[in-house]
Amino acid sequence: MTGTDTASLAVLALVATLVSVIAWRHTRATTVDFFLAGRRTGMITNAGAICGDYLSAASFLGVAGAVYASGLDGIWYATGFAAGFVPVLLFVAAPLRRLGTVSLPDFLAVRFDSAQVRVAAVVSVELVILSYLVPQAVGSGLTWELLVGQGIAGLSPYVTGIVVSTVAVGGIVVLGGMRGTTWNQALQFGFLLAVVIWLSALLWAGGFSYPSAVEQASAEPLQAVVGDRLVGVANQLSGEPARFGTPGARYGPIGQVALLVTLVLGTAGLPHVMNRYFTAVTGRAARTTTVWVLGLAGSFYALAVLLGTAARVLVAGRADEPWLAELTVDGVLRVPEHALLVLGRLLAGTPGLAVVSAAAFAAMVSTIGGLLLAAAASFGHDVVAQIWRPSGSQREAVVAGRGAVLVVSVLAAVVAISVEPERFVATFPSVIATMVTWAFALAGSALTPAVLLGIWWRDATARGAVAGIWTGAIIAIGALVVGLFTGPDPSDGLSAVLLAPAMIAAPISAVTIVVVSRLDTGPSVRPRVWTRMHGTAADRQTERMAQITLRGRR
Repeated sequence: MTGTDTASLAVLALVATLVSVIAWRHTRATTVDFFLAGRRTGMITNAGAICGDYLSAASFLGVAGAVYASGLDGIWYATGFAAGFVPVLLFVAAPLRRLGTVSLPDFLAVRFDSAQVRVAAVVSVELVILSYLVPQAVGSGLTWELLVGQGIAGLSPYVTGIVVSTVAVGGIVVLGGMRGTTWNQALQFGFLLAVVIWLSALLWAGGFSYPSAVEQASAEPLQAVVGDRLVGVANQLSGEPARFGTPGARYGPIGQVALLVTLVLGTAGLPHVMNRYFTAVTGRAARTTTVWVLGLAGSFYALAVLLGTAARVLVAGRADEPWLAELTVDGVLRVPEHALLVLGRLLAGTPGLAVVSAAAFAAMVSTIGGLLLAAAASFGHDVVAQIWRPSGSQREAVVAGRGAVLVVSVLAAVVAISVEPERFVATFPSVIATMVTWAFALAGSALTPAVLLGIWWRDATARGAVAGIWTGAIIAIGALVVGLFTGPDPSDGLSAVLLAPAMIAAPISAVTIVVVSRLDTGPSVRPRVWTRMHGTAADRQTERMAQITLRGRR
């Protein structure tokens, strides 16, 4: 590691630590303050924090890597990740915030007035969090491996990166809670956006042309690294050799649709992203925040696609350089996720690699922090405060949440260490983006149908929600397991659906909710809950005054 590398990581760590310590000094031992930053987060700050939470290693390294490896088919990831906020804007953000709950399971439990719904949602949320954490840890291991190249205490560089990132972020969350995590995420997203803009500016200053780059990259058929050799990639639409600028390099028609549906539906079920909406001041602020998110995230993903394309051209042209020859086979990167890191060094030397590596760590730190905080809220509030010890103090819930952070961190690190990224290169355009897609699939199958129907269908009942959540989760997990163990092949329609199963699991989950709710004789939504989600400001004020009057009479 050079002095520049050390300085970049040291500055990043120092800023994160200072922000967390300051937040810790201003964080009271209450659930609203620790889990929700006191519900006082401004719209622009919250938009930056949501982007920092959402733009994970899959976005920063994975999207550019997927475009590098698969050309146009890699752009589906950028499209799906960005488009996922459209349903959130139109159908979820404002009603979610208006109900005034603490977490996604808490929202569903209050809407359906059911402890069973809370339990089903908590289990699904924790599974989503764990499956989302693992690829972030994998990304930190890959970045450490390329930037530092040395392990600590006898560990390999890859394992060292995983351990360092999970331990560091776990400490940040335990200290700072939602307030510290919010500031860190907003600052780190600003850093991420600045880095991709800087890299793009360097390209344009050097005469880079995106259309020319696509044409140059498409001149020869795409090839992928398998072991120590290159193999040709067949176009799944035409059967001819795949090319960078044409669709079909990795996915057939069914696979493309399955991937997009999974990513678009999954966003509304991601606990670490949806929990951020509970920190907004009002429902209108939550909706306006989402408009900002769409603009910021869309800009980021457009630049990530451009950078992945540039890497495909520039790496091939300079593959004979000794440091790059170790990372490539005949001009093609062994690990596509290295594309953005290598591009930083190609454009700005070792300092460029250091800056991009620091940005990659910032992306992972930000997302890991949000995930761990969602785990803390789910366990501390929904399990301890609402199920195990309803009469306990808020401090006990906060302490339990901090303990959950440590447990989930260890589990994610252990699973990530067992992953061998190079084994996935021949099958998937990006191991990080692909693994994150599995988390989206689970969230979109188990949680999104219950959230959408809970918000917009008055007759949805608790039994229907429980049945739908479990059905979606079981189908999604079962499909992923079958798809992986039968030999993943995104080019095959059935295999592609099994690996992005929300296209089938989410509709089945929704139908289950509707059918069971229709057969159920139990109550549907309480009027005051519906008013809080959908009533006018005057309606909600009248409801609040009625509740205050009722409590006064008691």
